[in-house]
Amino acid sequence: MAAPQSDHRSPEFLAIAGHAYARLKELLGTKSPVVLMSAPGHGAWEAALVNPLAPGDRIIMSETGFFSQRWKEMAERLGLQVNYLPGDWRTGVDANRVEECLRADATGSIKAVCVVHNETSTGVRSDLPAVRAAMDAAGHPALLIADVISSFASSPYYHDAWRVDVCVGGSQKGLMLPPGLAFNALSDRALEAARTSGGCPRYFWDWNEHLGPEGSLGFISTPAIPLWYGLATALEMLFEEGPEQVFARHRRLARSVRAAVAAWNLELVSTIPDEHSDTVTAILLPEGNDPNAFRTLCREQYGVALAAAIGRWATNGFRIGHLGALSEAMILGSLGITELALGEAGVPHEAGGVGAALASLRTNQAREAPLRAVG
Repeated sequence: MAAPQSDHRSPEFLAIAGHAYARLKELLGTKSPVVLMSAPGHGAWEAALVNPLAPGDRIIMSETGFFSQRWKEMAERLGLQVNYLPGDWRTGVDANRVEECLRADATGSIKAVCVVHNETSTGVRSDLPAVRAAMDAAGHPALLIADVISSFASSPYYHDAWRVDVCVGGSQKGLMLPPGLAFNALSDRALEAARTSGGCPRYFWDWNEHLGPEGSLGFISTPAIPLWYGLATALEMLFEEGPEQVFARHRRLARSVRAAVAAWNLELVSTIPDEHSDTVTAILLPEGNDPNAFRTLCREQYGVALAAAIGRWATNGFRIGHLGALSEAMILGSLGITELALGEAGVPHEAGGVGAALASLRTNQAREAPLRAVG
């Protein structure tokens, strides 16, 4: 990204961007158009709503955490009617409840089901194929719209095979880039809905403004050129390791973190093992312990930045992120400092978290080649 930048209309840049676009589609598992925008993930959220949906349309969302709540608030401000299925912020989307709601919609007034695939705030991953199967079982024509911001390029996601109509992604998680490049992968049904529904008022977020002829890569304005250079390199790294190997590495490291948490006798926010995230683990401290003071100790004394809990768990939780260009050495170092700081902060816990993480890593087959260094 620090390389000399070429003009965005130059053959050099268009070649880099075109190659990155094709590789991104390959990683998404789609042959359909992908819209890329200079925006944070919230921009892709909004584009996913305002193109195929119109004010007054009904949609289903499930309460899974802080980001499902934010997306709901956005939808309501855009004039959509949200059927928000209540949840406990510790479990993923209940596909059976989605199916019940769709079966009860005899008139077909529900236009979309919106799912946060991986809740960054809680460390819970929802089962997207199960939601798709529930929609099929109900025989309902609603679109499936999925936020994959904190799962894509780190956990399995197959856009066409899972028959997702619109996905919402961003550059700042598994793609290992700064924030500022957001995308929607589309289906033919989503494009048709955008053409026929009338949609919400939009200009910058209009998919058609960003797409070139026949769904090719296009630019409505000057793109974030350094991010495109970074995207090309990030995708090269991901395919060099191999997508399935990338997913396996994240799964292996996530299991080692959860093994440490179990050894510490601390509580995970996520309560269902099959729903544990491969990219982030949210942890609860015993009542009466200040997570911010504990995190400050980790950061200022030892240089390890643990993420704050957000939303419902802000006063008694913290998070360990494990996604992107991450290795066993980085995880073990972070867990060692976390265990050291737990003791210094006086947080009640058991010893042995790092040893449990090591045992977990030994149990799971190691990567054949080390992660390539950046730079």
